[in-house]
Amino acid sequence: MKRHCLGGIALVTCIFSLYGADWPRFRGPDGTGVSSETGWLGAWPGGQPRQVWKANVGAGFSSVTLAEGRLFTLGHNGLKDGGIDSIVAIDPINGQEIWHHSYPEKLADHYYEGGTSGTPTLDGGRVYTLSKSGIALCLDAGTGKVIWSRNLATELGIKIPEWGFAGAPHINGDRVIYNAGDAGLALEKTTGKDAWMSGKGSSGYGTPVPFSVDGKSGLAIFGLRHVIAVDPKTGRELWRHPWKTRYDVNAADPVVLGDTMILTSGYGTGACGIQFNASGAKELWKNEVLRSHMQAPIGIKGHVYGIDGDGGDAKAKLKCIEAATGKVVWESPQAETGVLTAADGKLIWVTGKGELIVVKADPSGYQEVARAQVARGKIWSTPVLLNGRLYVRNWKGELLCLDVKGSGGVS
Repeated sequence: MKRHCLGGIALVTCIFSLYGADWPRFRGPDGTGVSSETGWLGAWPGGQPRQVWKANVGAGFSSVTLAEGRLFTLGHNGLKDGGIDSIVAIDPINGQEIWHHSYPEKLADHYYEGGTSGTPTLDGGRVYTLSKSGIALCLDAGTGKVIWSRNLATELGIKIPEWGFAGAPHINGDRVIYNAGDAGLALEKTTGKDAWMSGKGSSGYGTPVPFSVDGKSGLAIFGLRHVIAVDPKTGRELWRHPWKTRYDVNAADPVVLGDTMILTSGYGTGACGIQFNASGAKELWKNEVLRSHMQAPIGIKGHVYGIDGDGGDAKAKLKCIEAATGKVVWESPQAETGVLTAADGKLIWVTGKGELIVVKADPSGYQEVARAQVARGKIWSTPVLLNGRLYVRNWKGELLCLDVKGSGGVS
């Protein structure tokens, strides 16, 4: 009996270790793309992280979220004009589907492959999603049962942006907030009833980014042609700063470092740094050295690390810039597009062609730590690291779980 008890304790300890941390929303708990995880990078046998499992979740560019022992993402299946989107819950241990919920949605392949864009958000045992056409759903995370459903376009008259809604829902207290309309929209998270609405115009494509300044909380909404700071409780506008991108593609989430916010976008636009408080903002600098199309940069200790280049730019590079000045500190020697996350002083860079490159988040210079080819096909989905496992997804819906902890330690 003693042996059985010890075995049970060991099993529970193992499971708790695997589920010990959550990644409940796009770019992590605080929306920065930086994980608090340490000691996650180990030696890879044969120079390649072990593939733990592979699953097919449907076409698209949604990232993943993990909470309470489940992984969630969105995928598209079916015909171009008669397909379905699915919210999929997966067991992160073995990659097996736990449940899925499907609803009609077009592929919407407007100048690109199409498929899902937004990422599920987890809160209090519920999963919240927003489709390209404006279908807002709240489901039971354990069973997939629909708790409430709203269509923001048909019910509220919100204009659908050209490439569809793409931001993930953001939870603030009893509100679920979307980048929809002129400067955001909020529903009551338990019932789906209207909370506040800023206007019915077209939105940008980013996810609302939380910040705190002068002891007050705010949300940065990357709108059609401005970044707008709002009070998350009421939707009241605090300030706005103009930012116009060709084709109105404001998509890379703003980066907040203290009282400095970095905006960046592609199509040759560039980046700027603004200093803000609770009532206003002023521009510190503006240049074209960082043109991040969709992947938001990573802000760490006064520096910003991001991909300078559009989605198909053959000259795109990873760059480090000073947040206060916009000055380029270093750039990668090779040209690659890609997506980013970070943990323990390291950048996790998955290139658009599926190569995993680990680089030190160090302004003293470009320092590569590890490199391996881990996936195939176009990759625009932000990778997620949790408990020594890295989740990487390509457009066709191949979701890979990689053991990057391996054995030993790598500094």
